[in-house]
Amino acid sequence: MNWKIITWYTGVSLLFVAGLMAASGIIAFCTPGDWSRLPLLMSAILTGTVGFFPLIFVRRGKHNLTFREGNSIVVGTWCFACFFGMFPYLFYGGEFTPVNALFESVSGFTTTGASILNDIEALPRGLQFWRISTAWVGGVGIVTLFSMIVMGQDKSTLSGAEISSVARDPFAGERNDSFANRMLLTYVSLTLVTVFSLKLSGLEWFDALTNAMSACSTCGFCTKNSSIAFYSNPAAEMVLTVAMLAAGINFGLLFLAIIKRRPVYIWKSETIKVFLSLVAGAIVIVTSDLMVNGHYHSLGRALRDASFQVASISTTTGFATRDTTLWPPLSMAMLIICSFICGCSGSTSGGIKIDRAILASKGIRRKIRVAVAPNSVSCVRVDGVIRSDEQVSDAYGYIFCYLLIVVVFAAINIAFGLDFITGVTASIACIGNVGPGFGDVGSMSNYAAFPAVLKTTGMLEMLVGRLEIFPVLYLLRSISIQRGKPRGARRFQSR
Repeated sequence: MNWKIITWYTGVSLLFVAGLMAASGIIAFCTPGDWSRLPLLMSAILTGTVGFFPLIFVRRGKHNLTFREGNSIVVGTWCFACFFGMFPYLFYGGEFTPVNALFESVSGFTTTGASILNDIEALPRGLQFWRISTAWVGGVGIVTLFSMIVMGQDKSTLSGAEISSVARDPFAGERNDSFANRMLLTYVSLTLVTVFSLKLSGLEWFDALTNAMSACSTCGFCTKNSSIAFYSNPAAEMVLTVAMLAAGINFGLLFLAIIKRRPVYIWKSETIKVFLSLVAGAIVIVTSDLMVNGHYHSLGRALRDASFQVASISTTTGFATRDTTLWPPLSMAMLIICSFICGCSGSTSGGIKIDRAILASKGIRRKIRVAVAPNSVSCVRVDGVIRSDEQVSDAYGYIFCYLLIVVVFAAINIAFGLDFITGVTASIACIGNVGPGFGDVGSMSNYAAFPAVLKTTGMLEMLVGRLEIFPVLYLLRSISIQRGKPRGARRFQSR
């Protein structure tokens, strides 16, 4: 691999992060008594200096990126962005120890929304905006954003390395950068529409902006300690519910449906119909369970809270209007199931993704058909398109790796002192970028009490989950191949 070009592009990404810090610093300077000005300014200078260094001293050359190099840039960019993203928190101090600062940064960039803060409202406005903006950038993808300024084949390679192949399946034959452009335009448009809708619902401009950014990135960071429950605003909850569900749908299809004014693409998509049907079914079950068990005496209120919480967890947002740890076991079980499958590929949500679940279930059904009737001709179709055996195998492999990671990290959590419910749901919440779980990490709780070692493993899980597992495995394999080559072969390759 050409490590010079990898270093060069990683430097570009850090300049992008530094610009985001500077923008947050401007908000801090415009807010009287905001003590986050200096931390944000110092962080922007430090990050910008480190990012600018490769652009001066590293010659990029005319080398076109390979897949391995693009994949290395994606993983490296996310790791460095999370590392430098902790400095505004670290310089500010307060609850932010080094581990806590890094945890908050990783949680933001990966759109997990898990927090170590006990008093979010104590943060100054500039730092609160930085916290939310990391989530908004992480929602669409750091590399996808900065690749907009890249020209030629490199742009397509970078976009293809960050956006999973299953997300681009409905648009087979199109260039990777075209799909990335659609995603970005849809993402910005959805955010702006949500901002103005929240303002019309009665929220102040800053709250409308930050909550819209958090909802559309499906992160769940909020500027209030009690999350969306603080506002007690049915209209705002309805707007956020629609925004979260929209952010959980493939942005390429949303682009065709809204920007191109072709809503038929939404109703024709099998993936979207299955996703919305599962969400609707979960809402009905949770609402009925809450009424039957006497937790609510008003059907309207039960439906309101059930709809919001199911939409929040199904899209891995993590916003809360109620403490779901107090809900009946069936309702909690439904929310755990929702946090496994989650939204569609090509969206900002995490989890296994409904696309892979459909592929795997149809692959199993085909296997049963062939076993019963060996002479029959059977294939896997999704959205009317025949899927290859390789695509079905990829879905099996991803789900297996996903569940294996959940089990391993749940065992680690329990081994270091967490109770069973907290340990298991924390693992599910971190790998799925959901944020809240149950037990001590419920919708109204946080990860502050976790020991440093579990915060570290949680960060690792968040990153692996946001990168969708395989890019990390590809990088490890690429490094092992590079190290296994003889020195002479390395020198020849570099020439």
